[in-house]
Amino acid sequence: MENEISREKLDRYFDLTSRGLVEVKKNVIKGKDSEAGEIIEMVSNYLSDARHFEKKGDWVSAFAALNYAHGWLDCGVRIGVFDVNDRELFTVC
Repeated sequence: MENEISREKLDRYFDLTSRGLVEVKKNVIKGKDSEAGEIIEMVSNYLSDARHFEKKGDWVSAFAALNYAHGWLDCGVRIGVFDVNDRELFTVC
């Protein structure tokens, strides 16, 4: 069913967001270290929250936390903190 969070969907979003985090860490635009640090910290925190919710069996909250985490990644890319071009991992222009 499309309005359920399956194990496959949850795993896919954990993978997508985790890979995105690895990618942005390698591609911080020079002079944007402070902003990048804040974004990376928020993404890491939301990923941690998602794992916590997943372990509790609360997949809805885990999925929500993953979406917040990935939103931070996309925002960092859009405002020019990270130099990435991977359209699979990010919403890029």
